[in-house]
Amino acid sequence: MCDSASLQERLRTQRPVDWDQLPDFSLYMDQVLSYMDRQVIRFDEDDGLTAAMVNNYTKSGLVPRAEGKKYSREHLAYLTVICVLKRVMSTRDMDLLIREELQGDRPVQDGYAAFCDSLDKALNLTAGEMESRPGGEADLADAAIHFALLSYAAGVASSRYVTMLRRRTAQAAESAASGKKSKKERGQDA
Repeated sequence: MCDSASLQERLRTQRPVDWDQLPDFSLYMDQVLSYMDRQVIRFDEDDGLTAAMVNNYTKSGLVPRAEGKKYSREHLAYLTVICVLKRVMSTRDMDLLIREELQGDRPVQDGYAAFCDSLDKALNLTAGEMESRPGGEADLADAAIHFALLSYAAGVASSRYVTMLRRRTAQAAESAASGKKSKKERGQDA
């Protein structure tokens, strides 16, 4: 069992490694699963990454296909993001955010760095909130409700941003489609 002090310590110190510290050689699936256990904060065996999950994420396009049976640092970056986000959002929303952050105009390395920076801030903020809670472990129910409500509020904000992003993406796709259509029409008129 984890007490409040050790949880705070993990929230303050346990982080995914920086891009440059991800292995620069390919890993097999069992190595990936073992590595990912160190990338995210876990307390139970039940919330770990499995080979079936990796395969499903690959089939759905959330993670690029393995190179043979080996996974690169790029795969580890994707899987780190997924392992964190899967606790708080749907696969559909993760897909949108991953496409925007890791597959958008910037390199995966930069998207991963931005993700790690945001995660660092969120974990430090939560650890600070724990510190400011009166009663510590004496009032576990009150603390659990407090953090559930913070999660709710952050979830509402996240959901709204995802909706706005989805709208913007759809508008950009419509503009691109109508631009192609106009180009075709102009070509037929000539």
